[in-house]
Amino acid sequence: MNTLEMILGAVVLLISIVLVVICMMQEQKPQNATAALTGASNDSFYDKNRGRTKEARLKKITFWFSLVFFVLILFLDIVMPLLMKK
Repeated sequence: MNTLEMILGAVVLLISIVLVVICMMQEQKPQNATAALTGASNDSFYDKNRGRTKEARLKKITFWFSLVFFVLILFLDIVMPLLMKK
């Protein structure tokens, strides 16, 4: 195991911990069967400006960290073995 693999492994571990913490910080959306059947919706000021809230920021951060995590895992699994053969 070379230095690059160790560094990337540590980064993957750090990102996975951050992803778990961010996911646990997000609020759970209630899965109300009655609201789904009746078509109830909340058209409040809060719902219309949801893109500027803490939840929206956490959602964006989760998306980007998971994307970086996915790319790093693919890099470690596909590209690193090809680099190690040379």
